[in-house]
Amino acid sequence: MAEILGGARRSTLFYPAAASSARFHWRFMKPRANLRVDFPLTPSFSPLGSGKMTLPPGTCKRNPLMLRYVLAALMTTGLFLSPAVGEEKGPRFNGDIRPILADACFSCHGQGKKKGDLRLDQFAGATAAAASGLQAIHPGDPGKSEMLKRVKSPDAKLRMPPASVKKVLTPEQVKTLEAWIAAGAKYENHWSFETVARPTALGNPIDSFINARLQKENLSANPPASPETLIRRVAFTLTGLPPTLPELDQYLNDKAAGAYERMVDRYFGSPRHGEEMARHWLDAARYADTHGLHLDNERQMWAYRDWVIQAFNGNLPFDRFTIEQIAGDLLPNAKESQLLATGFNRCNVTTSEGGSINEEWIFRNAVDRTSTMMEVWLGLTGGCSVCHDHKFDPLTAKDYYSLYAFFHSSAGPALDGNSLLTAPNIKLKGAEYAKKVAAIDVEISALRKKMESAGVGLVYADPASAPPGTLPKETENVWFDDAFPQGSRVFALGQPTNYVDAKKGKVFSGEKALRRDDSGLAQDVCENMPPMTIPSGGKLFAYVFIQPGKEPKALMLQYLKGDWKHRAVWGDYDIIPWGAAGTTERVKMGPLPQAGKWARLEVSSETIGLKSGDQVTGFALTQHGGVVFWDKAGILGNSSPACDPKQSFTAWRKQMLGREVAGLDPELARLLKEGKDSPRLLAYYLAFVSEKSAQEFSVKRKELADLEKSRLAAEAASPGSFIFRDLPSPRQSFVMLRGEYSKPGEKVEPGTPAFLPPMKRNGARATRLDLANWLVDPANPLTSRVIVNRFWQQVFGAGLVKSSGDFGAQGELPSHPELLDYLASSFIEDKWDVRNLLRKMVLSEAFKRHARVTPERLKADPENRLLARGPRLRLDAEQIRDNVLFASGLIDLTMGGRGSMPYQPPNIWEPVGFTGSNTSSYKQDKGGNLYRRSVYVFIKRTAPAPFMANFDAPNREAFCAKRERSNTPLQALQLLNDVQHFEAAKKLAERMLLEGGQTAEQRIRFAFRLALAREPAAIELEIFQEQLARHWKRYQSDPAAAAALLRVGEAKTKAGLDEPLLAAHALLANLLFNLDETITRN
Repeated sequence: MAEILGGARRSTLFYPAAASSARFHWRFMKPRANLRVDFPLTPSFSPLGSGKMTLPPGTCKRNPLMLRYVLAALMTTGLFLSPAVGEEKGPRFNGDIRPILADACFSCHGQGKKKGDLRLDQFAGATAAAASGLQAIHPGDPGKSEMLKRVKSPDAKLRMPPASVKKVLTPEQVKTLEAWIAAGAKYENHWSFETVARPTALGNPIDSFINARLQKENLSANPPASPETLIRRVAFTLTGLPPTLPELDQYLNDKAAGAYERMVDRYFGSPRHGEEMARHWLDAARYADTHGLHLDNERQMWAYRDWVIQAFNGNLPFDRFTIEQIAGDLLPNAKESQLLATGFNRCNVTTSEGGSINEEWIFRNAVDRTSTMMEVWLGLTGGCSVCHDHKFDPLTAKDYYSLYAFFHSSAGPALDGNSLLTAPNIKLKGAEYAKKVAAIDVEISALRKKMESAGVGLVYADPASAPPGTLPKETENVWFDDAFPQGSRVFALGQPTNYVDAKKGKVFSGEKALRRDDSGLAQDVCENMPPMTIPSGGKLFAYVFIQPGKEPKALMLQYLKGDWKHRAVWGDYDIIPWGAAGTTERVKMGPLPQAGKWARLEVSSETIGLKSGDQVTGFALTQHGGVVFWDKAGILGNSSPACDPKQSFTAWRKQMLGREVAGLDPELARLLKEGKDSPRLLAYYLAFVSEKSAQEFSVKRKELADLEKSRLAAEAASPGSFIFRDLPSPRQSFVMLRGEYSKPGEKVEPGTPAFLPPMKRNGARATRLDLANWLVDPANPLTSRVIVNRFWQQVFGAGLVKSSGDFGAQGELPSHPELLDYLASSFIEDKWDVRNLLRKMVLSEAFKRHARVTPERLKADPENRLLARGPRLRLDAEQIRDNVLFASGLIDLTMGGRGSMPYQPPNIWEPVGFTGSNTSSYKQDKGGNLYRRSVYVFIKRTAPAPFMANFDAPNREAFCAKRERSNTPLQALQLLNDVQHFEAAKKLAERMLLEGGQTAEQRIRFAFRLALAREPAAIELEIFQEQLARHWKRYQSDPAAAAALLRVGEAKTKAGLDEPLLAAHALLANLLFNLDETITRN
């Protein structure tokens, strides 16, 4: 820092010495003062080295405010960003050398390949002596550096890089390498892997760092943009919509200090803010409304999208935002919203295409989730390490598969079953559901009271009180034969459920059997069936026929009693790793039955942890590979009435007392406490349970069953969403050799890359919650940098690191490294407050500058990386559409819910649709759904909405760090002719006539303010008035053409308006919507 000295004769600011002799002079003029700053410019990012500022004698005493003026001026020009004394000379490894080596050398002499046993990405490897005694790099002596000799060699056989690589070093690059070796060949860790440290800066640090770089490049900054430009820029940045006229007037009329800050804060408080922020995040999360492959059926995931919107609107701290998405299900007493957040891990593309291999898709799903997590939070191209060690970054395949292990044990099926909701999922019990269920509960409660009253006084003889008789007989209770129990929920994991008759397959009993042909783990699952009571000495069974030559690896019977932890396995015991081995969760039954004939799989209920009186509400018929026919399944057991809870009050009461009170009807729980002789408890039993009193209560029981069925139907009709959970017992993970799902190598456990700070674990085995906490650990050098860089990109159009998806060695260096680290460190210190971070950005002078560009500035900084001018970029697809809907008044701002289906050309979905798919044809919405914000538009991955795709919206098949911005003729044609766009022009024309005033000039001014937030210039006003007159004249002579034009779109215009005049204004509005400025965030 500068040292300030004061005295009677003068006051001087001194700066550290530097090597450069180039000097810059700055004169600061104020009344009674003539100040001059004289300092040199250095070649680094810092603007200054040695120098001094001299003030006239007595300045500090005569004018105490002078020091404040001086400091303010220094802050403005970034002079307080000087580094410490002793700045290094010559090329730096990270900035100058690594890019050369990474591009030309690392592919053969890096972490992946080490040809000739030479590594150039590490100091030890590069400087080690070979068997010949030669060193590739001899620090301090270029003449003894074999690498340099090879680079310069005229002999094509010796020259490096070899011709096969098709890389040639330029003379300047060779000189840079030579200078670096001469200076000692000092290596550095890659900049993004270094710990984030907060650099020192005064004033507004963002502007200090940016101005310092501008000063170094000898570029002057633009003045601030106009208030009209600023509010439009802020509105689109923070909400994705233009300002309304009241918002515009409020800001323009606010002359008090802090008007800009107040305007910014109003947009932060808008619910539209969360929608705009979510749009960017959903690109990274690869959110869509369909599975993505083969049938590409609809998947119900929109509740995750709504959670993201709510998270940004509630300014959820980014560390919590991260933890809940990666591991919300592992949080103590996880709330519904935290479970919904884990939908991030379920957004990947899935399939159930015939022939898909279960193990392959377990692998592919885990790879997608791992690679996406790394790209989103770490900015690393982790997918490169699926097959081998990363060629450029210090990420080994073992590192990658250690991260993969966190996602490898997903409880979800490998194949999606083409289902709307694939397990695991959660049902959303919102306000509408609660209201409906509450009404049903009132009816149920009233009916139950009537039934209990009717049960009092009924004569009943308990079979348990009868004298001993003959031994009870064993009888079969069949649960499945030709069909699953009525009213149950049946679904398949793997291929869809397939019934066959005797002509097409094997049938043991009845007319049909199930045929399952799968290459991996597959099930037919029955849930929510009427409770089946386990009898005394129960034996559970199912009949199977294994097709010879296509034997499965394993068969499993699985039962649901509150949970699915009751399993019996025949065949390969370990290939279906569900449940704890050696317990009732997974019992080993022996070898597979003989193929080619029907066999009975049978297991004692007690063997798998089911006691007499327990109630089973589901079962699953499971196999691993092969072709198997399944038929007749159920339970065999003693049929003594004294043991049957439905016939014996004593047996029933014994069963109820063995259950958790929390699982009982509250009224029953109270009655059980009254003892076995309670007449009210007996009345309850007779009214609701006993088969002996079934006739007396048949009508009431049916009414009660119907009400309970209605309650279940209400729950089934409530929407759901995919969530992420782990298997009860984790799968063993391996390094998969060459990235092949069927070639496991070294075993790995969940962990993080060795080159990054270690992860803290809360148990013997690391969990996703440990991973999530590690991602937002302040010691992690990547997450804060990567995330603030993407937010910067969102605000300014390009990240401080342009390659926002790659912070590794192949990525670009930051344009302002100190600024990036300042933002990253302050983001952490501010407790990951996203809104505060964005506020700093939009309040900066850099953001507020005019976007005007001169040829000189364009040549010096074509991409505006240095921000001498304000950010100017074309609106994204969603913003273009929302802008015209908003200006026209058509927009429907309803939040949340299923994706909408607005206009799109015919025959977009149909060519990629399959028979049986629920997205094989497009069904356009009606009414308000046509005009909802674009963040809510339904996204079919195999056929995205054409308007979105034409303007570079991703199809959401994979993580997208940054959208491209193309310019094509098709975009211009779409803006002119798209139904939605022209319908909006028609409705804006209607607003012009109804709200814009009485004259053409007033209406044109009104439209300009709606679309561009400014008044038209004189020349624009003249052109638009001429066009309006010409179009009106035309339509006055051809009213039929005017009427045809106004029929575009489903929105009707107000009756009684002059149609030729309205049509003329519609063409004028369409012209306005097609201006370059309209589709640009200026």
